[in-house]
Amino acid sequence: MKYDYLIVGAGFFGSICARELTNKGYKCLVIEKRNHIGGNCYTENKDGINIHTYGPHIFHTSNEEVWKWINQFVSFNDFQLRPVANYKGEIYSLPFNMWTFSKLWNITHPDQAKRIINEQSSTIKDPTNLEEQAIKLVGKEIYEKLIKGYTEKQWRKPASELPKEIIKRLPVRFTYDNNYFNDKYQGIPIGGYTQIFEKLLDGIEIKLEIDYFKNKEYWNNLANKIIYTGPIDRYYDYKFGELEYKTTLFEHKKLLTSNYQGVAMMNYTDIEIPFTRCIEHKHFENIQSDITWITYEYPIEYKANETEPFYPVNNEENNSKYLQYKELSNQEKNIIFGGRLAEYKYYDMHQVIESALNFINNE
Repeated sequence: MKYDYLIVGAGFFGSICARELTNKGYKCLVIEKRNHIGGNCYTENKDGINIHTYGPHIFHTSNEEVWKWINQFVSFNDFQLRPVANYKGEIYSLPFNMWTFSKLWNITHPDQAKRIINEQSSTIKDPTNLEEQAIKLVGKEIYEKLIKGYTEKQWRKPASELPKEIIKRLPVRFTYDNNYFNDKYQGIPIGGYTQIFEKLLDGIEIKLEIDYFKNKEYWNNLANKIIYTGPIDRYYDYKFGELEYKTTLFEHKKLLTSNYQGVAMMNYTDIEIPFTRCIEHKHFENIQSDITWITYEYPIEYKANETEPFYPVNNEENNSKYLQYKELSNQEKNIIFGGRLAEYKYYDMHQVIESALNFINNE
């Protein structure tokens, strides 16, 4: 059978394309290398708790079109992410806000915090890397306690070698607002994320545990067009060298207690502790039970074809390499590259959805 579209990957980009194209009358085949749909947003229910298998996913957007679109498939609760940082047993509020500044410096007013930050960052005029940008934003003391160790564990390289744009994702507020995101719409799907993908792919042919690259030519010949959502460098057999990705090992544990840490996310910011954060999943949906599930996240070295790529490392060297792959992809007539890995962009969920819907509209 000849399909209109072969879709490689059953994450958000691939699943949205499959649904929308099917609704328009096209015949789609979805193949996925994992044994489940949903990509990194996959959630698995254990003991009545929806576990975010590949790390916490908090949906947030200010795009009303995206919010209305996803609410077709699921109802959201009103969860807001309010993580805490643990530095050698000292607990601080995240993101950086007046609660953080007040505890650290024993102050109460925004002007006091700004004055201390300005004093601690006075030698930095035009930041050129993450370390300098962080000190400029929150001062040297907060950088040393709450940013440096966490960041260098997470990215497995000195903060002085990372692009300054990474730290700009983190809010800094001179108010007592500790809601991590600024977006109008925020929440967690009641019942987990997997149900969204089950509805998106309902009635669409899907094959799991398929390695596209083991028989690439065979799969390509099955369809008129291919939508590819994997790493773009792998698609071109690393012609210009490997792109760098950040990857993580997730250690899930069941504990016989009703409440392990009192918060959904606790970041461990000192370099001596090997994991970056601990997630307690029941707090995402306020589940009441006598047991809990937690996840420790350990950053590990990325090895192409051996470990899962999660986030692109968008420094100058990698971005330059990606542009060479991008030029190749622009010459393709029947292959579309979409999603975080194929576009080599640090997308959040709402941005992937927006990208997929825009593609469908243009297609």
